[in-house]
Amino acid sequence: MGRAATLLRHGPRGCAAAGDGERGSAVVEFLGGTVVLVVPLVYLVLTLAQLQGAAFAAQGAARDTGRLVATSSDPGTAIELAAVGVELAFADHGIEVDGADVLTVTCSPSCDAPGATASVTISARVPLPFWPGGSVTVPIEADAVTVVDSYRERS
Repeated sequence: MGRAATLLRHGPRGCAAAGDGERGSAVVEFLGGTVVLVVPLVYLVLTLAQLQGAAFAAQGAARDTGRLVATSSDPGTAIELAAVGVELAFADHGIEVDGADVLTVTCSPSCDAPGATASVTISARVPLPFWPGGSVTVPIEADAVTVVDSYRERS
């Protein structure tokens, strides 16, 4: 094969022009890769933020409920107020719960007895972001134990 055949096959530059058919595909690949990688990463961050906020709300509400029950002269009223406090704690993080349904308080022997222990459990189901109707939920639970002051007067 002579020089004329080489020029016909490879063109005037002397080599085959590789990649002529792939012009502009780097931008498309970059956008495609960004969508495939960044969108799930953003959703993961939003989901973890939602769950962490719910965990903070549950822990804070459990601790505050224990304190409220331990210092109240009327434990029944204290538990009703605590249910409202639980709703507010979750609402601060954008989560709607029914405080009476997620709150459990048990006292041993009695909530107003000096030296008694008040055990508070908050069990809520937190919906994942962007799922229609909150159909996918994750359980969140927090516990707190508070001791009623031994020198407290019995009401």
